[in-house]
Amino acid sequence: MRRLKTTVSAMSIMAALVMGPVQVSAESVLRVAMTAGDIPVTIGQPDQGFEGYRFVGYSLYDPLVLWDLAKGDTAADIKPGLATAWKIDPEDNKRWIVDLRKGVKWHDGCDFTAEDVIWNFDRISDDKAPQFHPKQFASIRNRTGNIEKIDVLDPYKVAFITKQPDSLFPYQLSYWFMISRCQLTKLGNDYEAYADAPSGTGPYKFDSIVPQERLELVKNEGYWDAARVPAHDRLVLIPMPEATTRAAALLSGQVDFVEAPSPDTIPRLESSGMNIVTAPYPHNWSYQLNFVDGNFKDKKVRQAANYAINREEMKALLGGYMLEGYTNIPPSTPYHGTPSVKYTYDPKKAAALLEEAGCKPCKITLAISTSGSGQMQPLSMNELVKSQLDAVGFETVLDVMDWNALLDVARPGRTKNPGIDGINISRALQDPFSALIRHVYSKQHAPAGSNWGHYSNAGVDALIDEIYTTFDPPARLAKLTELHEKMVEEAVMLWIAHDINPRALAPNVKGFVQAQSWFQDLTPITVE
Repeated sequence: MRRLKTTVSAMSIMAALVMGPVQVSAESVLRVAMTAGDIPVTIGQPDQGFEGYRFVGYSLYDPLVLWDLAKGDTAADIKPGLATAWKIDPEDNKRWIVDLRKGVKWHDGCDFTAEDVIWNFDRISDDKAPQFHPKQFASIRNRTGNIEKIDVLDPYKVAFITKQPDSLFPYQLSYWFMISRCQLTKLGNDYEAYADAPSGTGPYKFDSIVPQERLELVKNEGYWDAARVPAHDRLVLIPMPEATTRAAALLSGQVDFVEAPSPDTIPRLESSGMNIVTAPYPHNWSYQLNFVDGNFKDKKVRQAANYAINREEMKALLGGYMLEGYTNIPPSTPYHGTPSVKYTYDPKKAAALLEEAGCKPCKITLAISTSGSGQMQPLSMNELVKSQLDAVGFETVLDVMDWNALLDVARPGRTKNPGIDGINISRALQDPFSALIRHVYSKQHAPAGSNWGHYSNAGVDALIDEIYTTFDPPARLAKLTELHEKMVEEAVMLWIAHDINPRALAPNVKGFVQAQSWFQDLTPITVE
């Protein structure tokens, strides 16, 4: 394993890419252009949003529970990972019994056991533990914060004791990556050294990194799931936040796989033989709102903003590559329901609502990014949103920053940035907690969770408490549907679009199945 160091600028990196790719003989190499502005961190929980999870987290590491990404015709759901089975204790609805997979090896050769699960929990929960990492704690606390403790029942079985009953708990385990206790301990719990030589159990092993330029991984021949040993030898991940740069790199043969091509480049890509892949999936492009400090604490202002959006115009801007977003989840989601209101484009109604609210001009500041994980085409989309809002009586300021800076605004919550009225962070929605609960539950007020704007509603909290204690799936589905309908009626977000996740692949890239998920499996891909 090796780490290559460089001080080259972003401009020189792009120049190097234009000059030509690094050729590795006798290897099949898949080169991916990410929308991320930098290489996601490799020490466990990645940064760079869920794109970091997609390309680094699930490549180097495994969680206890994985996502089934093998099919494209149905929405992805969870499946066994480092855990082979899980069940709620029939005598205690706060105790989950989890069976662990036997025979799994870390990339460093050590065996995976129950002690690794305990150690990994301490590293993101116990600030007295030598392996504790505060940023890793912050990045996963909304998924693991309900864990009271973990008991080892035998070398391959643990019991998770939750603080409160959680009928959705197995979904949370799918986001928490296990890192090697052997490797970090050997390195004296030095995370900087560990970043140079990370060790997981995932389908790829770390090979090298050029900061701000590329991360290279190689296939794990000994991966525990033989069906997911990568069909290519090397995976090269390249951060390219600019959409036109990604398209140019694909056209010139510098990369093989491009995330989120700009809609205006798609005809050129198609005419050049590139394959454009799309699929509906649980991911929306919206704004979380500040419910305490600014004008969005008034429901009429939130509704006015939603009625002000001409989503057909946005769809035209994106060349048709979106679904109109009137709700938090796409209509195909089982718990979508039938909300009592639909925020179709109605500028007169929007202006009237602002008049009733006494908010004209209605001043708002929206924090947005230049690029980032799932952000689609953020600059042009936000400019259009601003023009549509201002046309009905808003006075909109766009506070533009890079992706990680926007995440740093989101994590601490509105109390750290009371002057910001909304944040434009696209969200993955693949499970009920991610899609609904984290945005409106009072116990999820940031920084403890993802309820950035501190939405609070006693009735909503009570309904969520019922969901968590309902272990019968049909009964829980009915309550989730009711929750979503309430969220829409309350206009808890400014909704714009549901993404359809376009990707562009070189003609020699075969075997990719685009799952209906924010996450994707690259392991079946061959590069001819």
